[in-house]
Parts: sequence; structure tokens; C-alpha cells
Amino acid sequence: MDTLVSTTSAAPAPVALRKLYFLRFAFAAAWAALLFAAGDTLGPAAVTLLLVYPLFDVAAAIVDIRSARADGGGAPALRVNVAISSLAVVGLAAAAASGVPAVLRVWGVWAITSGIVQLVAGATRRRLGGQWAMIISGAISTVAGASFVAQAGGDDASLTNLAGYAFLGGVFFLVSALRLNRARNGA
Repeated sequence: MDTLVSTTSAAPAPVALRKLYFLRFAFAAAWAALLFAAGDTLGPAAVTLLLVYPLFDVAAAIVDIRSARADGGGAPALRVNVAISSLAVVGLAAAAASGVPAVLRVWGVWAITSGIVQLVAGATRRRLGGQWAMIISGAISTVAGASFVAQAGGDDASLTNLAGYAFLGGVFFLVSALRLNRARNGA
């Protein structure tokens, strides 16, 4: 579900966050559909999708860091997220050669660590509005990550579960974007 939030006191304007959250929803929905269509095999399409997801997370975090910097913030949680997601790309590339269980382990660790960062950062930004969904999303990401690690050791190891995880994360970004819109409009 990934982190796109900062823990700075001068957080990016809700308008910039809203746009970023809408983009995250659209990307997650499209990505989930493509991964689901690719199935449970680690063919070229699935491996490419597995690497693109954390790369997109890195890019989105960099955009958010620039927004935070423009508002005078340092965005330390986003910097942590860039590092975590960059490591996830490397880990997923290596794990893809070992099979679906290895991919699930790496994805699970990434989901746990980025979920914790998202939970904490969402709590820090809650005064902006729309962050309760990010807090819940971070908590769910942490639990889902643990389930991916556990699933990797069983007979039910499946890449399609990652599609559901990504889509649910996208829905939380959509909810946050809509809530930020309401906060901006004074509702």
C-alpha cells in the first residue's frame, strides 16, 4: 500500500497530496489488473510488473519530497520510503530467479516496513484531513506483509494475492484523496 506521506511539520499542500493520491489509485488499479491477468507464473510480464510497482513508489515519494521541500519540510519518512522501496526493487529482482515463495517473502518484508512508515507518517499528517485512510492502510499493509511471508512457506503461494493487496492500497489512496478534497472545500 506503500508510503506517500511525510512526517514534516510543513507538509505538502493538500492539493498536491490529493493529486498524488488520485494518481496512486489509478496506478494501483491498473497494476493490479495487469498482475492478475499475468497469473501466478514468474514470466517476463509478471517480473516486470513486480519491479515497476516499487519503482513507481520511489518516483511518487520523490515527487512528494519535492513538494515537502517547497513547503519548507525535510520529509524524513519519505526518504526512508525511497530507500526501502529501492531495496525492494533489488530484492524482488533477485527473488524472481528463485520463485514465487521468494518473491512473496521480499514483498512481505517490504509491505511490513513501508506499512509501518505509512502508519506513522499518516498519523503525523492527520491534521490535513483524509489521513485516517492512510493510517488504516499502513496497518493493513503491515499485517498483509506478514501474511505474504507466512504464505511463502505454504502451498498457497500466489502472486495474484499481491494484485488484491495493491488494489486495496489504491482504494485507500482514493479515499484519502476524496477526504482531502472535502477538507479543502470546508466540508
